[in-house]
Amino acid sequence: MAVLRGLASYASLFRWLDAVGLLDWNSLRWPAAVRWPVGVAMIVGGNALAWAGVRQLSLKTTSGSKGPLITDGLYRYSRNPQYIGDIAIIFGWAILSASAFAIPLCLGGIAAFILTPFAEESWLEKLHGDEYREYCNRVSRFFGRRR
Repeated sequence: MAVLRGLASYASLFRWLDAVGLLDWNSLRWPAAVRWPVGVAMIVGGNALAWAGVRQLSLKTTSGSKGPLITDGLYRYSRNPQYIGDIAIIFGWAILSASAFAIPLCLGGIAAFILTPFAEESWLEKLHGDEYREYCNRVSRFFGRRR
């Protein structure tokens, strides 16, 4: 049930962004030659990254259930590849929709995905202890490996 609640709240954010962007489509009058290739590439790439992270971690663990600490694959380079993908999706939609009303909502969604790992880290540290602390020392929260 927790998995379904997590997916519903996640999907709700994207439904709102989609609706506002569609209702106010290209109110900023940005050129289609820029909006479409950049926006679509970010949306497709973000989805590929986010769902690859879900596949690696598992849908159940992604939704907050206890599971093993995953430190390989995408998680070698980022502790939060799914959130990077989600941020790319939202940023891509902001560009594609070119909506004066959707962009502030998109920025709020991006801020939420940037802040969420800070809320999760103490829980992960309690759950995985020293193994998680060592992982944090090796891998950045969002991009790149630490030395």
